[in-house]
Amino acid sequence: MRKLKVAVACAAAVLAAGIAYAQQRTIAIGTGGTGGVYYPLGGAVANVLSKNMPNMQATAQVTGGSVDNLKLIGSGQSEIAFSMADAAVDAFKGEDKFKGNNVNLKTLMVLYPNIMHVVSIEGAGVEKMADLKGRRVSTGAPGSATEVMAFRVIEAAGLDKDKDMKRERLSVAESVNALKDRKIDAFFWVGGLPTAGVTDLAATPGVKIKMIDHSDLVPAMNAKYNNLYSTAVIKAGTYPGQDKDNQVSAVWNILVTNDKMSDQDAYDIVKLIVDKKADLVAVHKEANSFTVENQIKANSPIPWQPGAEKFFKERGAKM
Repeated sequence: MRKLKVAVACAAAVLAAGIAYAQQRTIAIGTGGTGGVYYPLGGAVANVLSKNMPNMQATAQVTGGSVDNLKLIGSGQSEIAFSMADAAVDAFKGEDKFKGNNVNLKTLMVLYPNIMHVVSIEGAGVEKMADLKGRRVSTGAPGSATEVMAFRVIEAAGLDKDKDMKRERLSVAESVNALKDRKIDAFFWVGGLPTAGVTDLAATPGVKIKMIDHSDLVPAMNAKYNNLYSTAVIKAGTYPGQDKDNQVSAVWNILVTNDKMSDQDAYDIVKLIVDKKADLVAVHKEANSFTVENQIKANSPIPWQPGAEKFFKERGAKM
């Protein structure tokens, strides 16, 4: 009888373990390249969710950026993604790189402003946007929202992205190396402050970074793209050797999901991100912008996930 009881207990334990394993969920978070801000922040979010969401294992995916992330959401290969608001609008409406393939997105939360960097170095002959004409320029990796926004900045400057420059499609890390090696004259990068790749460039011995002003182009961008953009400043000293403020354009980053996430999951996920913000700030200071005050519909043109909206309203967001 005792042996029978032991056998039954063991069988019950195995069954319970099997049920727990079956209930274990994995979710993928689309981030960006390793030289940007999405990837470290996405890894930090994945760590928070894996440690605190019962039976959930979250992983951060290295991707080309927003466009790739939104396509992964659309195909069901990612459950959560970082994206710039302008790329998300294109995906939601099925326009531009998503023509005929709209993605049923929902906003989980507003993250931080993404700052457009137009970067060169002393000696390359690039002092202003007009100087990009005839130059070798990287406009961002394929599948990135850097490319989307770079094209819009170039257009607003009165330049043709295909005719007026020799265009490369490099990630921020590849762009930095190409500029160091004088294989390109400038590059576009949209990301948080500071971006590790740009810091690396600016800290390179014998290199003096040049940040190109372009905030005057924002009105023309907004006239065509429905007021998605704003002006911003990369303050002097943000990067080594940056000796003056850089007047630039910006757009909000948002965290999105598809229309299949449950309201309870969305509620629990954003609650954890807000409650564990200190853990995220320890990885990258842009997480300081993960505030309730920033959760307003004006900062995201994508409909809100109901569970996420419920949480932020409970915390006092004016939505």
